[in-house]
Amino acid sequence: MRPRRLPRTSASAAALALLLAAGCTGSGAPRDVPAPHATAPAVVPAASVSPDPAALRPYYAQRLSWRNCGTSGFQCATLRAPLDYARPGGAQIRLAVARVKATGPGKRLGSLLVNPGGPGGSAVGYLQGYAGLAYPAPVRARYDMVALDPRGVARSEPVRCLDGPDMDAHTQVDPTPDDRRETDLLAASFKRFASACAKRSGRILPHVSTVEAARDMDVLRAVLGDGKLTYVGASYGTFLGATYAELFPSRTGRLVLDGAMDPSLTAARLNLDQTAGFDTAFRAFAADCLTHPDCPLGTTSVRDATARMRAFLARLDRAPVPTGQDRPLGEALATIGAITAMYDEAAWPQLRTALTHAMDGEGSGLLALADSYYERDGDGGYSNLMPANAAVNCLDQPPAFTTPAAVAAAVPSFEKASPVFGRGLAWASLTCAYWPAKATGAPHRITAEGAPPIVVVGTTRDPATPYKWARSLAAQLSSGVLLTYDGDGHTAYGRGSDCVDTAINTYLLEGTPPPPSQRCRQS
Repeated sequence: MRPRRLPRTSASAAALALLLAAGCTGSGAPRDVPAPHATAPAVVPAASVSPDPAALRPYYAQRLSWRNCGTSGFQCATLRAPLDYARPGGAQIRLAVARVKATGPGKRLGSLLVNPGGPGGSAVGYLQGYAGLAYPAPVRARYDMVALDPRGVARSEPVRCLDGPDMDAHTQVDPTPDDRRETDLLAASFKRFASACAKRSGRILPHVSTVEAARDMDVLRAVLGDGKLTYVGASYGTFLGATYAELFPSRTGRLVLDGAMDPSLTAARLNLDQTAGFDTAFRAFAADCLTHPDCPLGTTSVRDATARMRAFLARLDRAPVPTGQDRPLGEALATIGAITAMYDEAAWPQLRTALTHAMDGEGSGLLALADSYYERDGDGGYSNLMPANAAVNCLDQPPAFTTPAAVAAAVPSFEKASPVFGRGLAWASLTCAYWPAKATGAPHRITAEGAPPIVVVGTTRDPATPYKWARSLAAQLSSGVLLTYDGDGHTAYGRGSDCVDTAINTYLLEGTPPPPSQRCRQS
């Protein structure tokens, strides 16, 4: 799945494929899944070549024209950036920015840029819907809270692909093909998705990489008048923040990377690790479910619950159940619905109820969970989350697999990593094999030599960004400091741990990072 942080208010193989890789899903040169702990060579992404500073001067000197927007106190503006940083004198791209000014009292510390992850999550929406209103009051008092929708996302020249009905069809394609015909249908769906993206968004597709988004953040930093970037990034936002520190270590201020990704891993390794992460989360859910007498997966053991879940999904593969809509619940949508609840243990009761009803032949509960994941509205329209997710991932990493045969060979490794989700997540890795824009990034270690302390936060049972990724990133960074949350769910800051929140607030407000290897326990 794509590592992302769900808003606090809160696939088919085609959709699953949009989940892993450099921030989500992946596909890559034809090769088998690497051996455990394998990393790629330290290759610097081609897109990181420095552009001409003189040619960039007009962008760094621009002034933003702020206007009131959204709820009271929020302001919006448009930032200009080069479409292609290798040709800064050429075409431009317009990027959406929002802020809410520091509430005071006390000395203002500058701007705090936030990113909720994805790739493809709207930072502006996250600011207006949560961060600008519900971040800790002392932090909001001292910082202007700022968001920038990354290029290709939401309000920043969004990548567009399939329309609503075609996206509905895409999300219902069998994610676990059993024969050549089903494999061909799945590959054809990936190809249609990629072709639609090329047709509707060909201008921007080659220019939505994480490196380019990080360069946009530096332009915004300068335009806001900040000498250094202060930033909180969740999930994929950690990769974006680490990339910024790699490119601009001397301009890096207080960075919090929560739910960290490991930039040194290949797409295939990322996908396999994340598959294991969702298995860890499912086992935790199953163990909790067993304590409830109405658990739809039984009350005997996690092993039995796993077997029942596999049998349920296999049954839906053969015979979908009605939902009250013209979209029956098949294996694809049910899998995404279940995975959605893995991101936050607060959603486990909802999943128990949805599974109970689906097993009784009524699938609307799981469908609602899947729709929330895809950001599908009641009229059948979709946000651009999934197109942007694929577009960024397919630029940031070469594909994990380039042929169906390569995926089929890797399926046993994925099924071992997750008996419930592994097969579908393996086939999801085929997405980027058909992508119309060639990858410009490559897996590599990020050290950010010269940057001040960077706080990396890892949750021990995080489904989307496994804890070992946080440990790895903190070790790679020359100034990385690991903060561990021993708990469930995806990311840790603002999710109920006073220990985590106090450590991060102290760092943001005073510049003092937590002590090495601090560990916070779930209450």
